Amino acid sequence: MTETICDKPIVISVQNSSAKENIVARKTIVYETLVDPTVIRVASEKLKLELFTRFGLLKPKPEEIQFVSIDKYYEPFVVVSGKYLIDYYRKCLYTIRVDDIVVEVILLDNKFVPHRQGGSNSKDNSTIRLEGEERIINEAKASFIFDRYGRDASLERLPSAPSEKKPMRVIAKFGIEEIAQNTDVDFVRNRLVKRPADIKRVVSEIFEVGERVVIYVPQFRILYRNTKTGEEKALEFDGVTSERIQHKQSAFSQSVRLIKSRLQ
Repeated sequence: MTETICDKPIVISVQNSSAKENIVARKTIVYETLVDPTVIRVASEKLKLELFTRFGLLKPKPEEIQFVSIDKYYEPFVVVSGKYLIDYYRKCLYTIRVDDIVVEVILLDNKFVPHRQGGSNSKDNSTIRLEGEERIINEAKASFIFDRYGRDASLERLPSAPSEKKPMRVIAKFGIEEIAQNTDVDFVRNRLVKRPADIKRVVSEIFEVGERVVIYVPQFRILYRNTKTGEEKALEFDGVTSERIQHKQSAFSQSVRLIKSRLQ
């Protein structure tokens, strides 16, 4: 390191401040059911054979597939947006090349003796090294939509619909399991708050959540049973658009199902 002859360090007057949080209150919306259950029931009858078709070819007889039940439930989706900003200083070291004949450098009232890689008698590669601090401002903003399992959800899974005037009454009536109060805040915090590892001191740190909405979407689950095998499977439909809901499966899950079907 460079030898400091006159120790008059640079002083920057900045007070450390604790992290601040600005989080708005959460809003709850329950979509109205726009599709009659009878419509869903008819649509499911057209698709029930697909549930029990094996290898894409072996279809059961229609009379072997019996309707068991139709249930209405509400699937929650969380819409949230946030911002994280950190204004901080980090330590830094600057190496400055000087002429070989230089024996002393004065910068900002500090004296430095050049460092020579080959030793004190060497005249090659003379440098001085300055220790200091760099100020950096990092800011991250993002909006998210995720389901009850914390998985990212697309806008296609969240249709537009009129909302119930008294959402809490609907939640109580159907016994809807609500999303935990801080789930959305924790989700955004985990995605956005990335404190740098090289922090020397913090000027300001702010975490904000400016939008917090939980939307409960009505859905129908129709259960069918194969009377020949006793196997039961379900179809799910959106209660707003009447479209069938198909959950994506990983390649591994699909492979496991295929192997099991071959062993039956």
